[in-house]
Amino acid sequence: MSWLSASLVSFAVAASSTLLIAAAPSAAAAPASDGSGYLDSTARCGPPDTAVVFGSTPTSRVAICRTPGGGYEYRGVRVRDGARLVLPATRSSGDTFVAENSGVTYTLTANTLVVKAGNQVIREEPVTDWHRSDTSESAGAPSPAPEPSPSPSPTPLPPPLPAEVGGGSG
Repeated sequence: MSWLSASLVSFAVAASSTLLIAAAPSAAAAPASDGSGYLDSTARCGPPDTAVVFGSTPTSRVAICRTPGGGYEYRGVRVRDGARLVLPATRSSGDTFVAENSGVTYTLTANTLVVKAGNQVIREEPVTDWHRSDTSESAGAPSPAPEPSPSPSPTPLPPPLPAEVGGGSG
């Protein structure tokens, strides 16, 4: 084999390897977070609330916040379009939290996010990134549901934050 032929073969092998590496699917990195939830996201607990747990699925990010009054709040966002959902939540057991909105329940555990309308599962997604606050209370008895505060009209949510727009499909 001549020097030119050997060089061409080496180049072809190197180019093929580079092409294979470039075409290989990469694992999605977990969203940036700190002890309060995901950065630049609705799935984050701001003062005076504190994060109990937070996690992400292929299409959603959710944080469960502890309110000063002892209740819980579900703070979720759909990554595809930045749709937000902020609701009172209850702790049913351990790290299982449930929020309800117009007959639709959102159940978050360390393993799954399940969205149901009545008994019909609309969506069940695996949790791919999970965090539990070091300061959250023990997984003892369930807490009572927080008392809803009356509001004359719901306050519209602002537009999605930068980390909540166009992150995937679903």
